[in-house]
Amino acid sequence: MIEVREYVDAKGRSPYRDWLVKLDAATVARVIAAVLRMEGGNFSTAKALGAGISELRLDFGPGYRVYFGRDGERLVVLLAGGAKKRQQADIEAARALWAEYKRRKREE
Repeated sequence: MIEVREYVDAKGRSPYRDWLVKLDAATVARVIAAVLRMEGGNFSTAKALGAGISELRLDFGPGYRVYFGRDGERLVVLLAGGAKKRQQADIEAARALWAEYKRRKREE
């Protein structure tokens, strides 16, 4: 089983959660279902993007994406979410969040 956690920044904010709460209830349910499939080990719609991050591609609506990093074999850290339209900006933001996650982890 995979453990999925949300990234929380130094100020206690979760960029993934901030994105998720802006979506309508039906979309939230579909995003959560996709994340639960990851917990079960199903990464079939995920694509590695380099620099340690991947995107979970959700093929509905505007092409939603969930950005995450893998910390070892059993931990997935949800970084952020977005849509195909802003994909490149979202990828850059996710890379910065992942770098911050790794830096903070080293300091602990």
